[in-house]
Amino acid sequence: MEITPGLGIDLVKIGDRRPQVEDRIGPPHHGPGGRRAVYTTSPMLVITYAADETVELVEIRYSGEGGDTEVNFDGVQLTHRFLDDVVADLHALGYTSTPSDIGHDFHAGFSVWSMHSLWARDLDPEADEDDERAVSETVSVAPYAYFTKG
Repeated sequence: MEITPGLGIDLVKIGDRRPQVEDRIGPPHHGPGGRRAVYTTSPMLVITYAADETVELVEIRYSGEGGDTEVNFDGVQLTHRFLDDVVADLHALGYTSTPSDIGHDFHAGFSVWSMHSLWARDLDPEADEDDERAVSETVSVAPYAYFTKG
């Protein structure tokens, strides 16, 4: 699944109204009518809605299946890889970011991050139990200002 920084993905764009989203992808599995709604798509989507019921943030979770079921941008697989490798690949392409407590917020309008629900051995069977490399688990898409608001 390819992201469009600052805008979303083909199925869901920043500014879409909740009824439009649910017409396209169905009702949420968790959080119907709430600010955050979880949809059973592959990969899984978590949509944050503003008070006016428009999309303000699109989160895409890793699938663990590879290929088109992972999140991609500009030829880089963003999910289900080591976070440091993802950031290095994006920086090599000229994209800039600021670190956050759980990942990196890219000025182009997206964030890659890890809540450490996966560990290094999930990607590298040879990894030591003490290997602290973070796995990129989720990509959030919104205008960069969304990630910097306090």
